[in-house]
Amino acid sequence: MNILPPFWRKFCISKSCIVFNLLTKSILMVAPANLCVICKGGRNLCGHTPCPLLKKFRLEKKASKEIGSSFFGKGLSVFIGRYGYPNVPAGPMGSLDESATDDTRSLFGKSYDEIIELRSLLLRSRKAENIFSRSRFVEQNQEIALAKKSIDIELEFGGKPRYEMSFSDIVQPMGPTVSLKKFSLAENAPVPRRVDSIVNDEVPAQDASFMLYRFGYDVGKVSTILSSGALGSSEKRKLVPTRWSITAIDDTIAKKLMERIRDYPQISDFMVFSSVYMDNRFEVLLIPGSWEYENFEVWAPGTPWSFDLKKPQMLVEYEPYEGRTKYADKEGGGYYAARIAVCEKLNGMKKQAKAVVFREIYEGYVIPLGVWQVRENARNAMKSKPKTFSTLGDALDDIKARLRTDIKKYIASSRILRQRRIIDFLGFR
Repeated sequence: MNILPPFWRKFCISKSCIVFNLLTKSILMVAPANLCVICKGGRNLCGHTPCPLLKKFRLEKKASKEIGSSFFGKGLSVFIGRYGYPNVPAGPMGSLDESATDDTRSLFGKSYDEIIELRSLLLRSRKAENIFSRSRFVEQNQEIALAKKSIDIELEFGGKPRYEMSFSDIVQPMGPTVSLKKFSLAENAPVPRRVDSIVNDEVPAQDASFMLYRFGYDVGKVSTILSSGALGSSEKRKLVPTRWSITAIDDTIAKKLMERIRDYPQISDFMVFSSVYMDNRFEVLLIPGSWEYENFEVWAPGTPWSFDLKKPQMLVEYEPYEGRTKYADKEGGGYYAARIAVCEKLNGMKKQAKAVVFREIYEGYVIPLGVWQVRENARNAMKSKPKTFSTLGDALDDIKARLRTDIKKYIASSRILRQRRIIDFLGFR
């Protein structure tokens, strides 16, 4: 809801926010992620059907019945935790059903309940391992990460699986977790010869990551390989927590693409790309000029990260032509996930431009799904047919029609949009 009419009145109960309609004596949830106790899954107050949390509970009950004391099936990926660093929980992720997936690209476009169901079917096993370990256990995990397809694995549990489906701003949702007693591969991992060569050539991790990306592996697969400790010179290889490896690869690949982009000719028109998914709207503006990048995030009250807000919160991060050296603290992984999508497009066009990303996150984003949603949403925008304009004003007029936040507020906080060039004064653009 953009503007509350006078017959709506806002109240706060603890940390839950309610809007009450004085005419109909009914309530509308503005902070759905924090008013589940009012909805109880039956009133569809968050706008998602069926209730994502009830879906989680049903799957939890189903999974707890089906999982015994061991597992034999497909190993889709590996997961490296970060707690206890440098001694971290590590292990393979097994598929409890053939529909389970670790490919984030295949999740885009699906609903909350579909994503939760698919991800709940992934069993996360773990065993404490030092990040510099060279054990057979680590080697087996690396084989799973490097394999071009899933392979059969056998797991013997060291305890009872615990189903506490976790949600994160960076990592995808995950299903049941179990400690490992024994782990073995039931078949040889099919590793492409070229990938094997990259891994064994003592190539620095950043260069190896980009080589794998150029080979055709998506950033999600490359981040898994980095996380498993398979990349870099042999003496420097180490396990990298999955949460860190995702953003590290988004950053590394984009920087490599930027090296090329800076040598391309500039675009001649203003270009606008759009996408909306999971109550996240993306508007991407490409402006003629040398490479610069700016990313806006505007969070509406009511999401898991903004339930205490009384009005939308705007965040902005910027980097100049030369790039940035400091981490984008205000936006975190979302900044890098959106940036790689823009870089991929410009590299594909063999063009250079200034880029401004407008991301608005609305109340309906009730459960965090991971930074993959940002990357794939931005990629979807860049795949759309762009609208082209001859002036910045015309491009912003088009964008503002789809944004909730006044475009003037964006301009006031922007470095790129407030730039003036000589040709502006000459009236050419």
